[in-house]
Amino acid sequence: MELPLVVGVDGSEPSLRAVDWAADEAALRGLPLRLVYASLWERYEGVTGLGRSSEQVPADIIVEAAAKRAHRREVDVKIFTEVLPEEPVPVLLREGRTAFALVLGSRGRGGIAELLLGSVSLAVAARAACPVVVLRGSHDRQADSAMRGRVVLGVGEEPENSAAVRFAFQEAAERRVPLEAVRAWRCPGYETTDHPLMAGEPARLHEERAVRTLGAALRDAPEGVELHPRTVEGPAHKVLLDASAGAGLLVVGAQRRHGHFGLQLGRVAHAVLHHSACPVAVVPHQA
Repeated sequence: MELPLVVGVDGSEPSLRAVDWAADEAALRGLPLRLVYASLWERYEGVTGLGRSSEQVPADIIVEAAAKRAHRREVDVKIFTEVLPEEPVPVLLREGRTAFALVLGSRGRGGIAELLLGSVSLAVAARAACPVVVLRGSHDRQADSAMRGRVVLGVGEEPENSAAVRFAFQEAAERRVPLEAVRAWRCPGYETTDHPLMAGEPARLHEERAVRTLGAALRDAPEGVELHPRTVEGPAHKVLLDASAGAGLLVVGAQRRHGHFGLQLGRVAHAVLHHSACPVAVVPHQA
């Protein structure tokens, strides 16, 4: 049985835009869509898009409205719904064990979507066993398939056989868009020299290492995917945030250390989740 694409819904406009995005994704991949409502969600995200607190709107009405919206958008996608009287984070983490991916919309605390990510989205992205795609409130137009641009992949230190790399390959292939693979590099200050014959040498070595890492990441790229590899000098989070402008999806990896139960989200993934100009897919891999 094919793993479903799971969406956390709460009746808010950001969660409904996540439903739109996920419906398109499910249609592209031929996956079933599962809409999950956790009845204690209001402790995290406030009021629904229906203008009332989620306590005042029956849960079945919320999921039914989301299902109808998804069906209108993609009539051929199989849609399933579930209402669970539990806290949202444990529900979504449990759902993620048997999901292709989790899709979440977040407007952030206090409604400042451009600055802060909601606590549910952050906690799930930092601990889920499957890829987590987060659309913030500032990604309004990203739910429109016509606005989907290239896929951007942030290439980490060990890209060979990386789950994030494979996920980005699949996304670019399914969407039929270019894949921009970006490897950031920096030359530590203590390696620089004032000697004119050595000027630029340490930087060149770091850049060459970045080129090799990028090449290793793209070695098994599927045929037909248009590749745009780039090495860029600068902090990784800033390089990826710049690359996210005009992109349809930004893909980054996140290590999951066996036996570690805290939030497992690196600084780069944390930064792009808060500030990316496009939806972000956080793809876990075992350290």
